[in-house]
Amino acid sequence: MLSYRHAYHAGNHADVLKHCVWLCCLEYLQRKETGLRIIDTHSGAGLYSLTAEREKNREFDTGIGKIYNQPNLPEPLAHYLASVRESNRKTLALYPGSPLLTSHRLRPQDELWLHELHGADHALLRKNLQGKKRVYVKCEDGFAGLRALVPPPTRRALVLIDPSYEIKSDYQKVAEALTQASRRFASGCYLLWYPVVDRARIDTLEKQLRQSGIGGIQLFELGVRPDSPGHGMTASGMIVVNPPWTLWSQMEETLPWLAAELGENGQGYYRQETISE
Repeated sequence: MLSYRHAYHAGNHADVLKHCVWLCCLEYLQRKETGLRIIDTHSGAGLYSLTAEREKNREFDTGIGKIYNQPNLPEPLAHYLASVRESNRKTLALYPGSPLLTSHRLRPQDELWLHELHGADHALLRKNLQGKKRVYVKCEDGFAGLRALVPPPTRRALVLIDPSYEIKSDYQKVAEALTQASRRFASGCYLLWYPVVDRARIDTLEKQLRQSGIGGIQLFELGVRPDSPGHGMTASGMIVVNPPWTLWSQMEETLPWLAAELGENGQGYYRQETISE
């Protein structure tokens, strides 16, 4: 059942969007001194080789590889790429996932909870985070882990929900998990990543969230080509509950730039919408 390995997709256009938005939120929430509980429900291995034999499809070439050495970047992208460079030397050879990107920025008062069910990836995750203080690596279901970890003692939390969606029921699960967590802890900052493979599923997901009663939801989507059923992921998006007030303007600068640079044959596009006030 758990066959998905993010190593085959590391650094693609979806990772660029996801991790740029994630770091924007992390940086803002860490402006306050109070400790932050950070929860990653589907962590993967944490660090990926872009030169390994398995990386034959080289999805990073159409993602981070296109922008890694570009000058004059929007500030959120410059910050994101600087974070990726911390795991590399002169050339782009490794891609750090959200666990590594986050662990490099943990303060003494913060804690990071990582969940990964895939046996091989869990072992790699533990190895890649070995020796990191205040980092807890769990081989357990991330949705259950989220329920157990909110509300946090400090009353401050940043949550990333990003399953592979290889199990179609995940589309329903993410909506339920986000709704339940928000009801348990309404002031948390929640980030939900989604892939656009079948637009109808995303339309249903958005409808569920609009009807959930959760307030303060924004959506940021990056597409590299028009929707095309049966031809893989054409776009991806981040749905953010209780976003930092700075995020909207940061994405107004970043999304058009990414759509122009990463779009295929000039077909890139973006969406930036408020789902609920």
